[in-house]
Amino acid sequence: MQHITVIGAGTMGNGIAHVFAMHAYKVTLVDLSQIQLDKALATIAKNLDRMIRKGKIEAAVKTATLANITTHTQLAQSGIENADLVVEAATENPTIKARIFAELDTLCKPEAILATNTSSISITQIANATKRADKVIGMHFFNPVAVMKLVEIVRGYATSDNTTNTIVTVAEKLQKVPVAVNDYPGFISNRVLMPMINEAICALFEGVAGVSEIDTVMKLGMAHPMGPLQLADFIGLDVCLSILRVLQDGFGNPKYAPCPLLVNMVAAGKLGRKTGEGFYSYAQRSKTLIVAERFAKK
Repeated sequence: MQHITVIGAGTMGNGIAHVFAMHAYKVTLVDLSQIQLDKALATIAKNLDRMIRKGKIEAAVKTATLANITTHTQLAQSGIENADLVVEAATENPTIKARIFAELDTLCKPEAILATNTSSISITQIANATKRADKVIGMHFFNPVAVMKLVEIVRGYATSDNTTNTIVTVAEKLQKVPVAVNDYPGFISNRVLMPMINEAICALFEGVAGVSEIDTVMKLGMAHPMGPLQLADFIGLDVCLSILRVLQDGFGNPKYAPCPLLVNMVAAGKLGRKTGEGFYSYAQRSKTLIVAERFAKK
């Protein structure tokens, strides 16, 4: 397996392209926006420079990594027919993913494996858009991809053992730690994480404690490197809301219902770091001011 196509040049897509290219895979990064592709390459270069400054890689590794990446805005013209593995990292939307996988099924060679970086959407549902369900799998990387070791490998209902074993081996070649799980809403990571984040938001909403108090308790008392509200900002409050709704719909259990505060903040466009404000304000690229207490019950 040598040729990798990554679909989507956002935060996750450029990180996935980075790690594959740094481990000598030939990577084609595809996005509808040339501006987004240019931004992705600049981000990869900046992250490689950071690794050089920290002594983790030599300058020659940066040169080789960037040389391993080509970009395209048209999937059909990207050389997709040569891809051994496609990793989709597009918008977390079932309809969009189904459309992409249906197109991949017609463009890719029969033996190509089609993976999705989804953090919660059913692999079985995505695979149903293709005629190769045995070769469709979840390859859920974590942000920042170049740093985080875990890859959650998610088997759909029809994913074959051969496909699973191949992707586990690929993850290991990327110096990641693959963990294989079955296809249920939220898999393991978000099935456990999102109810915790949601409960922290509920505690804030009910006035039990403020943002800094909640995060400090979880950091110092539970040895979490980041408090749940800061982590929610980092993930994106819209993403958290989407995953909670997947859990709620998938299990039909009201315990996964998103907190009204989360719903309101997303409606107000306060999505966390990416919009500059969530539970914290990120003025001048630093977390300076807690802003969400005004939404809490008094």
